[in-house]
Amino acid sequence: QVQLVESGGGLVQAGGSLRLSCAASGRTFRNYAMGWFRQAPGKEREFVAAISWSGSNTYYTDSVKGRFTISRDNAKNTVYLQMNSLKPEDTAVYYCAAKSSAFVIATPEEYRYWGQGTQVTVSS
Repeated sequence: QVQLVESGGGLVQAGGSLRLSCAASGRTFRNYAMGWFRQAPGKEREFVAAISWSGSNTYYTDSVKGRFTISRDNAKNTVYLQMNSLKPEDTAVYYCAAKSSAFVIATPEEYRYWGQGTQVTVSS
């Protein structure tokens, strides 16, 4: 089992920044690929960013490229999502997820473990 706890969400004005954290406990964190997803009201959960277990490979959805950065600290069992130049359309509940894999994964169905989510609200 892997337990994931997100933090760092909140209310921010458009153009502002937030850094989300996802702390993992349980199995060996470095063996897991990690991803960030989001879900806005009335919409399906969508992929945001993913990182391989070593941190050497990352992948982003087009709408956040150049604005968001995913990173991980395997010594702290934590993955981060730095979000800059936030837009109102980034408003959603953000979830982190984990899968026992070496590779970057963008498909939510591939992930076995999920956190409870953290709310991000961007005002215009």
